[in-house]
Amino acid sequence: MIIAAAVAAAAYMAWVRYVSERSIVIISTTDMHAKVDNFPRLATAIARCRDTVATIVADAGDRWTGNAYVGMAREPRRPVIDMMNAMGYDVATLGNHEFDDGQAFLGHINSLCRFDIVCANVVSDTITFPQPAPYKIFCRRGVKVGFVGVVTNYDHNNHPAGKDESFVGLTFPDPQQTAAEYAWLKRRCDVLVLVSHMGDDMDARLAEKCTAYDLILSGHTHNLVDTLVNGTQLGQSGYGAKQIGVTHIRMKGTKIASLDYRIVPLDGYEPDPHMAQMVDELYDNEALNRPVGESRRILTRTGLAAWETDAMRRSLNADVAFYHYGGIRFDSLPDLSISAAMIYSLEPFSSSLYSMRMTPAQMRRMIISKYNDTANPKESHRIDLFSTTPYTIRVDARGEAVDVVFPELDEAASYRVVMGDYMYKNYRDVEAADVVPEGVLLTDILIGDLRDNSPIDYSNECRQRIERAE
Repeated sequence: MIIAAAVAAAAYMAWVRYVSERSIVIISTTDMHAKVDNFPRLATAIARCRDTVATIVADAGDRWTGNAYVGMAREPRRPVIDMMNAMGYDVATLGNHEFDDGQAFLGHINSLCRFDIVCANVVSDTITFPQPAPYKIFCRRGVKVGFVGVVTNYDHNNHPAGKDESFVGLTFPDPQQTAAEYAWLKRRCDVLVLVSHMGDDMDARLAEKCTAYDLILSGHTHNLVDTLVNGTQLGQSGYGAKQIGVTHIRMKGTKIASLDYRIVPLDGYEPDPHMAQMVDELYDNEALNRPVGESRRILTRTGLAAWETDAMRRSLNADVAFYHYGGIRFDSLPDLSISAAMIYSLEPFSSSLYSMRMTPAQMRRMIISKYNDTANPKESHRIDLFSTTPYTIRVDARGEAVDVVFPELDEAASYRVVMGDYMYKNYRDVEAADVVPEGVLLTDILIGDLRDNSPIDYSNECRQRIERAE
């Protein structure tokens, strides 16, 4: 009887594995940037899915940077991890912003994750950052689902965007090449997924030449993507946990019968009470909630850039100030009353300032180099360098910058210029004399300027322009 029962059990398991029809759902997020306000609805969506079908929850990176309450918590960044643990995430890869506080911090925070961190194209030669696994295989209802992780190295100096000192002892092989090298995993899995933080454009290039992946869950570019590339489903669910990716995979034995990806907005879900309480407790912070000043109008990114650069110039008694597009984390102010939390969320990188002397010719070269930047195309061919001094970028028929006109500067003079440390250290062709690290934080300057000059009054008209050269 025991032998018969064993035979029957083995037959049943074989039927489940090789014959039966089963469904798996993968819920995916990316570029959440600590927008925990949306986590209560996210928690409800995950719980409802788990109640009805075998579910795997995955994240494609950039879990923090962008919320002062998270960045300045008693244990910085940890609230996001605690909430993801509570929601039952299964697997995640690294984004560039995971490294914002340095590799030692990231090595510690990764140890608190009750989900697997996978990243195949980071190689660690330092004990402060334990080597992550390149992949993880999950088994759900007899279905083997493999996840390979990769992170971009295309942004700056062959590592993810960030300060060079955060990456000492780490190397980042090309993510497309590395992902293709793990195609052999397809033989060990029924479904092979790439959870990628290199951008949907780079993921599409990979899919054109590598057909091993059944699904690519993309991140980094903040786009909404639902497309098929060379037979591979490519999906990306945007920014800030406002939407999720839902992939329904129907299996017939070990074969994929259908794979359907869709983007689902979270605003139709009721908030989960327990997660809502966690968020409320995080936001109960008197120091961050206290208003510092106000603005006469809702400022867009260009208005914020005008204020920030003016504040930098005033604070250090400079002639010209520059700040970069990516360092301004708001598309617009959320309110006319500006709290400390808003300042720290607007500028979450603890940026410090450098002063120096530059000629208009040196400023011109810096601006043209950034505008035509082929090494970092996501930040090129746009107004990236906001400034207190107006200027016009003149472009040729191909759309390449060929000149910069400064109507208020004397070409024969040199000027005291101030800019953020990220620009000075990472932008190419920054040439200057008398460079001084001022040792002051931009957030401190903004808070002081707001207190001295509230209400601030700026239009949202950009001081910089692009025009076609004759």
